[in-house]
Amino acid sequence: MPASPQTAPPAFADATDRLTDRIGDTPLLRLPHVAAHLPGGVTLYGKAEHLNPGGSVKDRPARAMVRAGRRSGAFAEGQTLVDATSGNTGIAYAMLGAAMDFPVRLFVPENATPERLATLRAYGADLVLTDPMDGTDGARRQARALAEAEPERFFYPDQYNNPANAQAHYDTTAPELIEQTNGQLTDFVAGLGTTGTFVGTARRLREAIPAARCHTLQPGGPLHALEGLKHLPTAETPGIYDAELADTHRTCPTEAAHVMTRRLARAEGLLVGASAGANVAAALEVAEERADAGQEACVVTVLCDTGTRYLNEDFWGES
Repeated sequence: MPASPQTAPPAFADATDRLTDRIGDTPLLRLPHVAAHLPGGVTLYGKAEHLNPGGSVKDRPARAMVRAGRRSGAFAEGQTLVDATSGNTGIAYAMLGAAMDFPVRLFVPENATPERLATLRAYGADLVLTDPMDGTDGARRQARALAEAEPERFFYPDQYNNPANAQAHYDTTAPELIEQTNGQLTDFVAGLGTTGTFVGTARRLREAIPAARCHTLQPGGPLHALEGLKHLPTAETPGIYDAELADTHRTCPTEAAHVMTRRLARAEGLLVGASAGANVAAALEVAEERADAGQEACVVTVLCDTGTRYLNEDFWGES
């Protein structure tokens, strides 16, 4: 009997393609328990960015900035990527560096959570811990000084001023939200850090859904415990920020963000970080205002990162 013909093995993409292709296309999750008191015509959703392979929304801009640097020639083979980060963008850089075989050096405030620092080290990033009192602005100054001193050795994407940061959300996050809500989105809420998530998403939403309202969210003051968010009146304003895209500017105290973060875990089964808690608290406020005005609404915000990066924090055990 003749031998059976062998079936050719399926073609697989290499590991780097598989990893980078998993960034984005995150689900949009309804938050029924948090919004249970709202009338039926008002819905609240969270974009589950914590399900990206690097665990946060920052996977999107990190990939975009690396790709833009490669395309332009600014990020040459053999160079080390250097930037400042409070953790999430750095984790995305470190993940991509491990997958794409480029070294990463990061300037990180020393008070970043132990889980974030451990994750960065696990990916093999070279860490320079900076004065926590100087925050990410101090880390930015040190990263910039190193890159300027040795430009041939380092690629400095400068996430706070790199247009590819916001463009990543214009190109991916906003179109996903438009499709996932069937164009019915009425309000978008996003916290401000580098401001890329808000700027890129809001800019595209304004083009596609002119009636949609876009809301920024900041900590309630300069002394806060919401990693990744900035109190812009007392910080360096990122070059990519465009305040005119916002219909309202909202704030959230740290304690209110912690309360909502615990509630998301215990009532919705969503283990996310406190910046996500702040986003949802502000989005719920927007939804309540719509309800009080007798309006229907589809309010969307961002679940920025995974809560596993904050399990060392005391607020989880509070009632």
